[in-house]
Amino acid sequence: MNHDRRPPNRRPLRGLAILHEDRDLLVVCKEPGLLTSSSWDGDRSATAERLLTAYLRKGSNRAWVRAWTVHRLDRETSGLLIFAKSAAVQQQLKANWKAVEKHYTAVVHGCLAEKSGTIAGYLAEDDDQFVHATTDAAKGKWSETMYRVVKETARYSQLDITLLTGRKNQIRVHLAGAGHPVVGDPKYGQKRDRAPRMALHARTLSFPHPHDGRPMAFEAPVPAQILALVEGPGQAADVRRPA
Repeated sequence: MNHDRRPPNRRPLRGLAILHEDRDLLVVCKEPGLLTSSSWDGDRSATAERLLTAYLRKGSNRAWVRAWTVHRLDRETSGLLIFAKSAAVQQQLKANWKAVEKHYTAVVHGCLAEKSGTIAGYLAEDDDQFVHATTDAAKGKWSETMYRVVKETARYSQLDITLLTGRKNQIRVHLAGAGHPVVGDPKYGQKRDRAPRMALHARTLSFPHPHDGRPMAFEAPVPAQILALVEGPGQAADVRRPA
């Protein structure tokens, strides 16, 4: 039996595009500026989770119907997210999370000496919700970020990034710690960075479907504002592709 179906033709959700919907889950593309979810009970601001819950309830007060967050993107990161339609599916996806493959595109300041590699170490969060590297395994969580330089200009590098672990702010902290912060990062980036948005995008997502294990694969094209940093007017002549 085919459990897939196209999203109904309803009013577009602010900050979200539904790419796939079936009886178990939703796959969406989130715009920058929208939180994935909120853990503060008193917070009533719009989040992807709340918008999708309202979408699933279709205007009725069916309290048992809701979207369940499976993983998160930072507020200013755009790209692909999975939401479950039940707690059971949420837990099944989380339990099998090692089978999920995610690729991000980032544009960072400067040119990396090593054109591919893995940044690894322990990450900890302080009381001000600032994530930082630590050598103390008791205080931090082990984190690994694999990267590959796709394109370079005189000012920036475009990276393809694979997350081997999924810690809060992991990509941003690892790249900033390596001396190449993400362009437009308001928290870990350069203080005088005036980029129109943070240049980080969750581009591809693949996973086995929790119902029958069939392979699912999605891609959200990199936004033009990010690509313009390495492909825009005045940049093309400076591009150097790594060997």
